[in-house]
Amino acid sequence: MASSSWEEFFAVHLPPPDYEDNRSLLKEFCERHEQYGNKIVLVTSGGTTVPLEHNTVRFVDNFSAGTRGSASAEYFLEHGYAVIFMHRQKSLEPFTRHFSGQKLLDMLDIQERGPNTTITVKPDSVDVLAPILLRYKAAHAAGAILHVSFTTVSDYFWLLRAACECLAYLGPRAMLYLAAAVSDFYIPKDKVPTHKMQSASGPPVIQLHLVPKMLAPLVNLWVPTAYVVSFKLETDENLLIPKARLALEKYKHKMVVANLLQSRHHRVILVSPESTQELVLTREEVHAGVDIESAIVAEIVRLHSDHLSLMGESFSPPRSPR
Repeated sequence: MASSSWEEFFAVHLPPPDYEDNRSLLKEFCERHEQYGNKIVLVTSGGTTVPLEHNTVRFVDNFSAGTRGSASAEYFLEHGYAVIFMHRQKSLEPFTRHFSGQKLLDMLDIQERGPNTTITVKPDSVDVLAPILLRYKAAHAAGAILHVSFTTVSDYFWLLRAACECLAYLGPRAMLYLAAAVSDFYIPKDKVPTHKMQSASGPPVIQLHLVPKMLAPLVNLWVPTAYVVSFKLETDENLLIPKARLALEKYKHKMVVANLLQSRHHRVILVSPESTQELVLTREEVHAGVDIESAIVAEIVRLHSDHLSLMGESFSPPRSPR
């Protein structure tokens, strides 16, 4: 089915219950860093769900665990950016991503001595845990990262627009790094049953509609002077670069990070209106656990810096929001 307009989407779908609280947090974070002249990047991460019932038991999902976004957020912090980390609830997050599953518990020892119990880090794990813990503490002590979570595709769009409204005041010092795996399809609110679908009724017939393309209003209306980076994931190499270039021509943003499902952890292509640049990890780097996100972020930070330098004196700091 054809997609509705983005205005219609917002008119039909209600904001998430914690929307106003998150909007206040976003406003305060952006105002504080704008006051100090800091650059802010919005990193979106993880997949969005499409509920099949209003009282949701079942939903359509995708494979994204938030690996790209959570790693990238850490590297943006290292490059001096303040980070809004907008992520799927329960997906990977910066710093804690290193210790998913049982890894953290395996690093700990427990000593029970009567009423006193102590927990310590095993000596051979200190060198692993300490640097990550120091970076985590430093980022939070500086107020350099804000976590905002979503679950459904409509939650994501409401929070994305709210973040853009706050980031617009930073002009070109704002970057959007849209790494979330956003659903291309959804079920209109009036087509979703209230309660859990019953198997006794037989297999359901579900008609998905195309999600409206939010990149168009984002680039042209919400943050028209921000540095916007989108992502394109494909499984067919022949489609990858043409579709990335088509997106750039259509939406007029700064860059598409193009990657194939099969090789996304060690190879990406940065596609801009002017050039195409391939980033590939060597076999040694892969075995050493190097994140390709370190190279992606480093190059995007360099290009953003060049972009700001080219603007020179023509860029006046934005007015503070009232």
